Amino acid sequence: MVVAAPSFAQGKKDKQAKEVTAAGTATVSSAAPSADGAADATAQNPDAIKFDTEVHDFGTIPEGPTAEYEFVFRNAGKEPIIIQKAQPSCGCTTPSYSKDPILPGKTGSIKAAYATQGRPNAFTKTITVQTNVGTKVLTIKGNVEKAPESSVPANTSMIKTN
Repeated sequence: MVVAAPSFAQGKKDKQAKEVTAAGTATVSSAAPSADGAADATAQNPDAIKFDTEVHDFGTIPEGPTAEYEFVFRNAGKEPIIIQKAQPSCGCTTPSYSKDPILPGKTGSIKAAYATQGRPNAFTKTITVQTNVGTKVLTIKGNVEKAPESSVPANTSMIKTN
């Protein structure tokens, strides 16, 4: 029985530490007890972030200039949305976003830029967006049309011309 008492006390300390951590990272409203009496650790609600579209098709675009698109979303939840990270599927895609919290009812955006130079053919790239309310995957796709070869032949002469 001596062993059971310290074990019970340790379990109680662990539970208290978890509640303090949850209270420190969650707002008062999100730490309210659920139906089973336990406090929710976070206010996870992936439906709180509403994108106008999660897929953008550029169609056929020329090789060379960077293709850009801005994904706009609305905070449909009751807590501010904080974008923690936007991870592209490869280095040819660059996301950018505001670091400021998006308040309930307000809009925010994530810009996606795709480098087309040297990348002719069809492409499909994703950006995984991690927020305090969940994770969303945005997709850009299209077809890069190869730039035409110059109509002037390249100078391969060893004679220097000025």
